[in-house]
Amino acid sequence: MSKKDNGAPVILAYLNEKNRPYSAQDVFCNLQKQHGLGKTAVVKAMELLAQEGKIKEKTYGKQKIYFADQSQFRDVNDADLKSMDKQISELSAEVQSLTQSCRQLDTELKELNSSLTTEEMMAEIQELKAECSGYRARLEKIKSATNHVTPEEKEKVYKERDVYVKEWKKRKRLASDMMNAILEGYPKSKREFLEEVGVETDEDCKVVVPNT
Repeated sequence: MSKKDNGAPVILAYLNEKNRPYSAQDVFCNLQKQHGLGKTAVVKAMELLAQEGKIKEKTYGKQKIYFADQSQFRDVNDADLKSMDKQISELSAEVQSLTQSCRQLDTELKELNSSLTTEEMMAEIQELKAECSGYRARLEKIKSATNHVTPEEKEKVYKERDVYVKEWKKRKRLASDMMNAILEGYPKSKREFLEEVGVETDEDCKVVVPNT
């Protein structure tokens, strides 16, 4: 676009094509990216077009509104308006239908993109087969083992564990009682006492007495 025309032909063509009211700011925002028009140039061009009578100008308060000269368009009767309304309704329905189809196709495309390819599925099947084979071999090994624990042996182990846990708790309680009795006349803290006598608690070893 040359500096001489100042964007007026572009603006005039745009207003005639759209045939609706615009402010200078609206036209600037709509055309600046495509045609590189500056805001000052747009304002001056629209004022010039209005002065020349090529477009119409209306003032509402502090804002000016510009629109195409309606005398250049043929009159539209009621029949034409009804026909255009019908066409608009049909096109709107078609747009809605196409939009819905596009959304459905977009969803299907996303599902396809997230799905495995045939090669990937074959590779995963082979991995699963190898994994299953490993589990079968392990199961057969367990079944063929001769050192299974009998229910009686299992019960005995649990009973012995209960005995040891009870003894652990008993000795811990006795040691705690003895230590508390000593600490009543000890001038330092419990932690300093434990360090001095070289005693490690369950907490120091990060162990917890299991439940019986």
